This record gives sequence, C-alpha cells and structure tokens, in this order.
Amino acid sequence: MSPKDLENLQHEVASLAKRQGDLEDVVLEVMERREAAQERVKELTGRVESVQAKVNDAAARRDAATEAIDAEVATVTKERELVAATIPDALLKLYDKLRVQQGGVGAARLYQRRCEGCRLELNITEVNEVRAAAADEVVRCENCRRILVRTPESGL
Repeated sequence: MSPKDLENLQHEVASLAKRQGDLEDVVLEVMERREAAQERVKELTGRVESVQAKVNDAAARRDAATEAIDAEVATVTKERELVAATIPDALLKLYDKLRVQQGGVGAARLYQRRCEGCRLELNITEVNEVRAAAADEVVRCENCRRILVRTPESGL
C-alpha cells in the first residue's frame, strides 16, 4: 500500500469516525426527545383518565337525576289524573286550552292582588269584580286570561 493510499485511508477513517460521532449525537438527541414525548404521553394519558372519570361521574349523576325526574313525573301524572277526575269537564277543557296557549300554565295564583301568571297587579275594578264573584265562580286575569286561583293570601 502506498503512502498516498494510507493517507486517504486514514482520512476516510477520520471522516467515518466524525460521521459516527455525529450520528451518535443525533441518536442521543432522538432518544432524549423520545423520552420527553413518552413522559408527555404519560402525563396526557393521566389527564384523559381523570377527565374520563369526571365524565363518567357526571353521566351517572345525570342518569340518577333522570330516573328521579321520571319517577316524579309518573307520580305527578297519577296525582293530576286523580284531581282532574274531580273537576267539571268544562273547567278542565278551559284549563287545558289556556295551558296550551300560555306555554304550560293555564291557572295562576292570585297573590296580594297580583296574578302570578303574568306578574301584573290587578287594578281596583278587577279586584272588586273578583271580590264580588262567588267562591265557586271561575275568575280570570284580564291581562293574561289565565284562571285565577284565589287563596287567603290573595289580598281580597
């Protein structure tokens, strides 16, 4: 082997050694980034599990509340059927008609001369008409047309 070949070979070995060092540095950097990414994945996985546990808890509470509401609806529906059976048909039809027209509330309590359906106070003429009406007479609010339910707190 000639000195020129030997020199070229030494140069190539040095070049390869440098290249190997550079590649080892790249491998180390990639390994460090991989470790950091794995730590981040572990952290995010923990957060996802925590959020999923909260979602599951909220869903369970929602389901329990839905069951309670459904049970209450069933009870109230039965109670309404019992009460509705004791009310004259004409009054029940009027109530149902008003309930549809008024967004679900067909009757409202008259409380301290104020209709709790529309929240407006009856004027003195309306108060006197309600006062003069028989106890079993159906009276209605002049503003919202709901049936007024008179109680001792009506202020009459």
